[in-house]
Amino acid sequence: MRIGLIGLGRIGAFHADTLAALDRVEELVVTDPVTAVVDGVTSRVAKARAVASPADLFGADIDGVVIAAATNAHAELLLAATERGIPTFCEKPIAGTADEAVLVRDKLKGSTVPVQIGYPRRFDPAFVAARDAVRDGTLGRVHTVRSTTLDPAPPPAAYLAVSGGIFRDCAIHDFDAVRWVTGQEVVSVHAVGSVDPDAAHEMYAAHGDFSTASTLLTLADGTIGVVSNTRTNARGYDVRLEVHGVLDSVAAGYDEGLPVRATQPGITWPAGPPHTFFMDRLAEAFRRELSTFCEVAAGELPSPCTVEDAMGTTWAAEAASLSAREGRPVRIDEVAR
Repeated sequence: MRIGLIGLGRIGAFHADTLAALDRVEELVVTDPVTAVVDGVTSRVAKARAVASPADLFGADIDGVVIAAATNAHAELLLAATERGIPTFCEKPIAGTADEAVLVRDKLKGSTVPVQIGYPRRFDPAFVAARDAVRDGTLGRVHTVRSTTLDPAPPPAAYLAVSGGIFRDCAIHDFDAVRWVTGQEVVSVHAVGSVDPDAAHEMYAAHGDFSTASTLLTLADGTIGVVSNTRTNARGYDVRLEVHGVLDSVAAGYDEGLPVRATQPGITWPAGPPHTFFMDRLAEAFRRELSTFCEVAAGELPSPCTVEDAMGTTWAAEAASLSAREGRPVRIDEVAR
């Protein structure tokens, strides 16, 4: 297969390595407006060939395209690819704003071009096992789900300017994981956020954003979701999930790289070293996700995360942003349309 890749920043460059390692990918056609990152990928990845623009990439007889460009470019690129009939993988979120996401959803109604939105935790083996435990009934009725994403360090200020905020950029992974693992939609949220009293974090206030946030979710069947996020977890990259039922409980992400220190005397777990970023914590999930996209692009599988499906996560993030801003619980039906 010949796969196009738009955007070669942090996640795009990582995707280039992952895609190139897949046996069925024979060539990568890549593009990015920053020459240095293009050169970095093409010099390292033998399968990669650069073109000057997304338009050139769309015309390069590709079998599918992976969009890893900045969030505010997602909607335009996704629609441009699907209008040309190209199977498309787009990193979360669907678009930079909810209005753009609605536009994408509405324009794609009735389209037969496969689209997969990138939520890698759906492919993490431990998260898959947690979902299976919910589905097969071994947990009994699920009453609580706890999902955590703690980043080791703040992103660049330029990234925050286009990220949409911590709920739309970071917590959105947790909202999706809670929805996917439980099979339940979010009906209301109550979110709070804070900014660390550190001059280095003044950039959050400048964008009306937070460095730490928590969200309480109420799901359609009454299950309670608890989501925790921060940009400043210096010990490492912490991604985990707990599912508590009346009969049993399971946890995903509690491996030897979990970035916490046990304080009980005599306990040496986790052995470490701690995960330092998503590239090592979720490497296998990304590999499975992009391998699945190749099957989707080849017509062998349906999309595991359609635009319509991803809209549920979009609305949870929108509600959380509004809740934190106004200091009140927000029902999903206040924002969804």
